[in-house]
Amino acid sequence: MQPGIQPGDPGSLGVFGQSQQQVPPEAVQGLQQLQAALMQAHQMQHKLIEAQQQIAATEVEGQSGGGLVVVSLNGSGEVLGIRIDPQVVDPDDVETLQDLVVGALHNAAENMRETVKGILGPLAAAAERPQEA
Repeated sequence: MQPGIQPGDPGSLGVFGQSQQQVPPEAVQGLQQLQAALMQAHQMQHKLIEAQQQIAATEVEGQSGGGLVVVSLNGSGEVLGIRIDPQVVDPDDVETLQDLVVGALHNAAENMRETVKGILGPLAAAAERPQEA
């Protein structure tokens, strides 16, 4: 037994009998920075979930032939509808109609990509910014 310590008195011993030491300021600062980074990551995750919901609820159109064929897509890439102007329906020229439908689908997909970039762009920019110390 150490002099000056009564039986059952832990004295300056910490958890599991190790002596307690003061935490260095650098460690405290490091923990604060870690906590701030975790908080920022949580906020970013929340914003990403909101963006995903916004994308899923988004509808875009694509067209070809000057609007003769119009296709609607949602944010999940599902085709919601196709409008075909009757003047382009020619039983003797099915290939033209097929090309117009494919062109409208490509245009709608490109419009959705641009829309998604617009929604996710601010999040990507925020993720690329250097963190404040």
